[in-house]
Amino acid sequence: MIGTEQGKATGGKEISAENFAFLQQQVYRESGIVLEPGKQYLVEARLAPIARQHGLASVNELCNLLRAVSNDGLRRRVVEAMTTNETQFFREPAQYEALRTTLLGELLAARRSPRPLTCWSAAASTGQEAYSLAMLAAEMGLAANDCDILGTDLAEAVLERARAGRYSQLEVNRGLPAAYLVKYFTRQGLEWILKEEIRRRVRFQRHDLRDSARHLGPFDLVFCRNVLIYFDHETKRRILQLVREAMYPGGYLLLGAVETILDLDHLFERRRVGQAIVYRAR
Repeated sequence: MIGTEQGKATGGKEISAENFAFLQQQVYRESGIVLEPGKQYLVEARLAPIARQHGLASVNELCNLLRAVSNDGLRRRVVEAMTTNETQFFREPAQYEALRTTLLGELLAARRSPRPLTCWSAAASTGQEAYSLAMLAAEMGLAANDCDILGTDLAEAVLERARAGRYSQLEVNRGLPAAYLVKYFTRQGLEWILKEEIRRRVRFQRHDLRDSARHLGPFDLVFCRNVLIYFDHETKRRILQLVREAMYPGGYLLLGAVETILDLDHLFERRRVGQAIVYRAR
């Protein structure tokens, strides 16, 4: 069955080894993401629609087009199609519980001026992570100007979805408490729309994690979860260093469950808060 689906997706022509290597290089150069061997099926499934839209019979022909013409828009579409945008509301609940019971209060108390808390969702995808924080802040009684939340991503297409705040039934079923759905969303046809009171708490813009984020911050709180796993070791180190440069001392970094700060203990202090592991900027 898998072979049949792949054949249909690529016009009966599986991607060649040469073209897979070409795409590995393209994706790494443009995004820093490592496309591992054995992911040919993923390349075919995600790039076949782009090939068809350009009247091409296969992903191999799409690769030939990328080589033949200088088209920044097409190159960006290909790279964005290969980035993983898996996310959900209140993913890793222990971290949100740590924020609710300890971290947000601690950060608010530590401010040296009546400025808002600055928070960064560094791989925001379609916005569920940033909006989860916005809903949590609202539940804690924080006003919109108490907490400035920025969501960034490499892919402009997912950022457009995030700005719209429109989610399918499947998306709101994943992690979102029923009480929050009733309180903060409005049903519109087959979709759920976030109310303006939550949407206005978050802003979104494009950012490559391999670039400096000093101009975006400094931040008290950074979510950089479940994205480092897609980079090689040196790129992970550089991203963590750049994240730290964009944080206030004493701010907190939240990573995914299987991610670590590598050997950068001079930049971050590991701390357990309840069932969550967080990293305090030194």
